[in-house]
Amino acid sequence: METLQISNDKSGKLWKLSNRLGNLLVDGFHYVALFAIGAAIVWSAVFAFIEMTEKGHVAIDDILVLFIYLEFGAMVGIYFKTNHMPVRFLVYVAMTALTRMLIADMPVDHKPGIGIVYITGSILLLAVANLVVRYSSAKYPGAGPAAEEAARGRADSK
Repeated sequence: METLQISNDKSGKLWKLSNRLGNLLVDGFHYVALFAIGAAIVWSAVFAFIEMTEKGHVAIDDILVLFIYLEFGAMVGIYFKTNHMPVRFLVYVAMTALTRMLIADMPVDHKPGIGIVYITGSILLLAVANLVVRYSSAKYPGAGPAAEEAARGRADSK
């Protein structure tokens, strides 16, 4: 019976060690991936800005592209700090992209059509979705990073 107890103690310690190593590897991958994604966003934004300056003028749809890059950068920064994906920022990106499409298509095709209704209806739907997300996060707040860290600590101690 005593050898069984020693064996269980060793397997428990091995499990704790492998769990900590696994958490370290996952966290390391998250940081490397976030830095790579952040660098790609900055790189893309810089090249978009350089293209704008080479044209000699900046159009409103160019500015909206920079706002899209800004939202992606903010989303990566928030995920880096909190380990939570802010869904609202994805909604903002979609709204900005649809607005850019609407603005870019208007000067080219002045004819009113159902496409404009679809785009504006989509923007309205995304605005309502954003309202629902903001209301639900205010009314039913999540546990937050502190509770997540506490849960991770409980898993390590088992």
